[in-house]
Amino acid sequence: MNILAIDTSTSLASIAVAVNEQTVAESLLNTNRTLSARLVPEIERLLATAGLAITDIDLFASTVGPGSFTGVRGGVATIQGLALAVGKPCAGFSSLAMLAMNFSLSSTLVCPMLDARKGELYAALYDCTSPLPSPCINDCALPPAALLDQIAGLTGKPVIFLGDGAVRYADQISERLGAQAIFAPFPLHTPHSSNGILLALRASRRGELLEPGQLLPVYLRASDAELMKKKAVSPGIA
Repeated sequence: MNILAIDTSTSLASIAVAVNEQTVAESLLNTNRTLSARLVPEIERLLATAGLAITDIDLFASTVGPGSFTGVRGGVATIQGLALAVGKPCAGFSSLAMLAMNFSLSSTLVCPMLDARKGELYAALYDCTSPLPSPCINDCALPPAALLDQIAGLTGKPVIFLGDGAVRYADQISERLGAQAIFAPFPLHTPHSSNGILLALRASRRGELLEPGQLLPVYLRASDAELMKKKAVSPGIA
């Protein structure tokens, strides 16, 4: 099976191509404010590097969130369009689960964090002792203090923190958890779509593949546009 997987949940997009459960090409690119212009050309370049045409892809996969509203929406729409054009199925997976897989087979709990802005994090807590992560705290959007309280109450064991949210709130994490907090080295803060290939394969084996129109973003909170619309309708809403 040939699989194309992408992640556009942050400003650093990731694209990977796998052939028969082997990653044959992978790309990372900073798409801050340039996603729509750069994503499809980079997918085409990566497929050419792998010696494949878009019609050779059997499964199209993408993170569905959480993350940047614009990024997630753009990535999902791109995968939908490509899959629809060649009549192939899709798979969606969590950006946090994919990021946690940077520490697959780790005996230490893993907490991927993405900066959600507005003083909040997109985060989860995973048991990564197996190749595929198992959630201890499901994907959520919370202020750092609330999340750290949950983690402190759940386990007294060490926890690995990674992602741009972990970098931003490192001081607060250290202050709350002390020696319990372990921070990933900087290369492991980066999401890799090659990990998403495994999540897409799991969806395929479980019979959880989707028609292109069924692949939808998962938002853990309302977008700024939705909040502004609510304020316009009900000015008293804070």
